[in-house]
Amino acid sequence: MSVWPAWEVRERGQERDTATTWCNVRLTFDDGAQVDMLAVVCDGSVSVEDVRARPALSLDDLAVLPDWIEGPLLEACGGAAEPAGAPSADGSPEKRHARPARPRGIEGRRFVAGEYLAAQGAGRDPVLAVMSATGHSRRRALRLIAGARDAGLLTPRHVRR
Repeated sequence: MSVWPAWEVRERGQERDTATTWCNVRLTFDDGAQVDMLAVVCDGSVSVEDVRARPALSLDDLAVLPDWIEGPLLEACGGAAEPAGAPSADGSPEKRHARPARPRGIEGRRFVAGEYLAAQGAGRDPVLAVMSATGHSRRRALRLIAGARDAGLLTPRHVRR
């Protein structure tokens, strides 16, 4: 995560001075996902003004986004907070992902095939179902579906003569 201040406004009040700081924040994940945002820090609280993410964030990820950035952002802007990757309740450092975790290898292909067939059986778009389940783009979801077809978990797209 990288944070750099964009601008700051200082107000002089009768009792105390307050500062409002706008910061640009970039989260980059190991899988290539990236989230850029404009956040505001005022009196030790964080507000998110603008978010751009590739691939798009799910609603659950969007809801916890302020929690992800609060500690490092307050630390960078002069507030007090826990450091990033602070231990969770069991003592292990928290690890965050932009996409839902899914198995790799043949188990991942089975997962993709299951999502595809379930959506097809329910009359929904199976490619969109795989996109939603994996968090990948349409192109990557089609590649995952092709891998499941090659593994024999889905019927061939075209009948060979």
